[in-house]
Amino acid sequence: MSNVTLTINGRQVTVPAGTTVLEAAEKIGAFIPTFCYEKDLTAPGACRICVVEIEGWRNLPASCVTAVADGMVVHTESPAVVEARKTILELLVANHPLDCMTCEKSGNCKLQDYAYRYGITGTAFAGEKHAYRPDDSNPYIYRDLNKCILCGKCVATCNAVQERSVINFAYRGFNTKIATFLDTDLKDSECVYCNRCVAVCPVGAIVDKTMMGKGRTWELEKKQVTCTFCAAGCAFDVNYKNGKVVGVTAANAAAGRPLCLKGRLGVNLLYNPDCPEKPLIKKDGEFTEVSWEEALGIAPILEKINALTK
Repeated sequence: MSNVTLTINGRQVTVPAGTTVLEAAEKIGAFIPTFCYEKDLTAPGACRICVVEIEGWRNLPASCVTAVADGMVVHTESPAVVEARKTILELLVANHPLDCMTCEKSGNCKLQDYAYRYGITGTAFAGEKHAYRPDDSNPYIYRDLNKCILCGKCVATCNAVQERSVINFAYRGFNTKIATFLDTDLKDSECVYCNRCVAVCPVGAIVDKTMMGKGRTWELEKKQVTCTFCAAGCAFDVNYKNGKVVGVTAANAAAGRPLCLKGRLGVNLLYNPDCPEKPLIKKDGEFTEVSWEEALGIAPILEKINALTK
C-alpha cells in the first residue's frame, strides 16, 4: 500500500493511503474531539464536532470520514474550527441537563470535557427542552434520554450483534430519540442487557445501574481480566474502590463479544453473605456440606490414587 504525506498543524506526517485525517492527527498527538466516532465500530461523521480546516477546501469537513491526500494541509484548532465546535457544543448543552455534580458519568463524559475545554456555559441559546421520563424499569440499565446527544453509537453497537437491533432512531426533528420497537421500556423489549450500549455512550444517557453510586471514575482502579464462566473468554475490567470490587465493565464493547449478564453479575458472589463456604450436595432429600473433592466428583479417583501409593 502506498503512503501519503500531509501536514497537520505545521507538522509533516506520513500515513498509509486510505487513512482518515482523524487517524493521522492521532498519530502525532493532535487533539480532535469526537462523539459519534468509534474506531472499531463506525464513523458516520454525523455529530460534526471533529471538523477540521483543510487549506483549499470551502467547507470544514468531518475528519473521521475524510481520507488523507498527498500534500494536504490541515488545521485542527484554527479560529473557524474552534467557532464551529463552540456552536455545536452550545446547541447540545442548550438541551442537556446541567446536573454534572450528581451525574454518574461525571469525570468520564466527553460533553463535560469538551464544554470545559471550549468554555461552554449553555447560555448562548434558549428554547424548548426535552422532558423525557427516565427509564428505570429494568435492574441493569438506567436510561435518561434527556441527556442523549443522538450520536448513534448505541444504535451502531446494538446493530453489530447478529439478530439484535433492539434500538434505533425514532421520530423526526426535535422529537428524534433513541427508542425500542414501538417505543416501549427497555424491559419490554428484546434487550438482553449485554451493556454494549452502556460502554460506548459518551455521556450519561445510558449507565450501568449495578454500579450507580459505587464511586466516581477517578476513584476507581481497573484491572483487566478474562471471564471464566464459559469458553468465550470475554475480556473485562474489574473495578476496585478502596481495595474492594464494586463492579465490572467491558474492556472493549465495540469490538468482539459483549459481556453477558453472568459475567457482569458474577462479581456479586464475592460479597454475598448467604454464600456457603463449602459446596452442597443433596443427600436423602436435604442439602449437606461436602468437601470440594466430593462435589467435583473426584473423590473416588483420589481414593484409588491413595491406594496405589500406599
